[in-house]
Amino acid sequence: MSNNRKLNVFLPLLLAATLALGMFLGNKMPGAQSGGTAIFFNKGNRGTLQEVMDLIKVKYVDTLNLDKLQQEAIDGMLTHLDPHSVYIPPSSLQAVNEDLEGNFEGIGVEFNISADTVNVISVLAGGPSEAAGVQTGDKIIKVSDSLVAGNSITPEKIRKVLRGPKGSKVKVTMLRQQKLVDVQITRGVIPLWSIDASYMLTPEVGYVKISKFSATTYTEFMDAMRKLEKLGMKKLVIDVRQNPGGFLDAATRVADELLDGNKLILYTEGKSYPRTDYKCQRPGMFEKGALAILTDEGSASASEILAGAIQDWDRGTIIGRRTFGKGLVQEQFDLNNGGALRLTVARYFIPSGRSIQKPYANGREAYDEDIMNRFNHGEFLNQDSIKQTDTVPYKTGNGRKVYGGGGITPDIFMPYDTTRFSGILPALYARNTFGNFIYKYYSEHLNDFKRFKTPEDFRKQYQLDNSIYNAFKTFAQADSIKGIDRITAKEETEIKTRLKALFARQLWRNEGFYEVMNETDPMVERAIKEVQKREE
Repeated sequence: MSNNRKLNVFLPLLLAATLALGMFLGNKMPGAQSGGTAIFFNKGNRGTLQEVMDLIKVKYVDTLNLDKLQQEAIDGMLTHLDPHSVYIPPSSLQAVNEDLEGNFEGIGVEFNISADTVNVISVLAGGPSEAAGVQTGDKIIKVSDSLVAGNSITPEKIRKVLRGPKGSKVKVTMLRQQKLVDVQITRGVIPLWSIDASYMLTPEVGYVKISKFSATTYTEFMDAMRKLEKLGMKKLVIDVRQNPGGFLDAATRVADELLDGNKLILYTEGKSYPRTDYKCQRPGMFEKGALAILTDEGSASASEILAGAIQDWDRGTIIGRRTFGKGLVQEQFDLNNGGALRLTVARYFIPSGRSIQKPYANGREAYDEDIMNRFNHGEFLNQDSIKQTDTVPYKTGNGRKVYGGGGITPDIFMPYDTTRFSGILPALYARNTFGNFIYKYYSEHLNDFKRFKTPEDFRKQYQLDNSIYNAFKTFAQADSIKGIDRITAKEETEIKTRLKALFARQLWRNEGFYEVMNETDPMVERAIKEVQKREE
């Protein structure tokens, strides 16, 4: 009992002393005299950058957009690294990942925006919109009762409201032949194909166009190869022009189908990543047979891995122009804010031992200007103008000299076709005059195109007559394109070819487009001649 009395007397004194000490310490804390918010910083657990960010957040005189400030700080740090180490903000991460994963969840239409109106220019065959009855030529007026037409709509805004989880429903109000039509669409998984086209150039020569190396590329490639083999393919042309790369694994698996034995495809090595060899692991589908790879200045990364392995083992002929020159490997790290850091962790080296990474010591601006400098230097037009940044020669399997340090130099050089981008043509591309005219004409003449069953039928039988060409010129003139009355014969040929290819694209997407465009493509024509020379 006496102990309880002592505790009852002692506790109030202890609490009073603790309160007094707290008030004293609080008065001595930074900011206590100025009404500021005090904060305890555990300096041992945070780096200087985070320490500065925390101080700015709590103490700075004005309110700041801290997300923007943080992104600028990260971007500032990354400018001191290589040009391919990048920060991906949360707002962009989904789109970036979808592109490489090879699919997204949505309604399955292709659209353009003109006069503040969303026009459906293509409906994915077998997709959710086709099942719901959406038609090419429909104009999207409302999405879930929210007006989108005439409401400063942008591609980003319309994608945001149309996309959603697989199985979810969205009501879309369309304007069709001057009548409003409500369509209920159940969203699904929409593929983002990385193989744009695969067809027979000749009875024996197959063609495969790879636009990127995504998670689905290898499966798509094998499907394309099986189809071409059934059609009689004995020789092959693979087109990786303007292919920016993608997953390393996708490139090595495609290369494995073209190389025999256990040949080295590439190896990677970095400060924290010991050397890793990537070799052929299985019998390939096309280890024999004449092969050509088409490249240009837009062929980068995984595209260069494929082209480099084929060149270093003398497996096929590289035709075109020097590739981009990216020999760095990135790993993507997810961040707590929902963004990601894509950080360079290693370099890759192709079988001859060469790195094809071009220099970046002069900063990102100089690095970004490299392609334009090549053009200005004449490299796009003349093979003798190619400057090798690494003068140390490497040797292919057959002892041929090859060079690194700036891309893959082709075995057969093909100059840039300036006729396709001269005169009034750049203005027609910039204003999307081709696309707008094709959408308008095609949607008004749907029945004229129904008789064509395949891209090959269309390529051989469709003739773009002068009435359509003249209608295009009238349309272009109304679109403020100057010089329509001074079109040269070469420009007229290019315009007619592109119009025909874009009509084919309306019917069969990229498969139709490339089948028409390749018919007059000098690089494709040269590739056919080269593979036909070889008898296997």
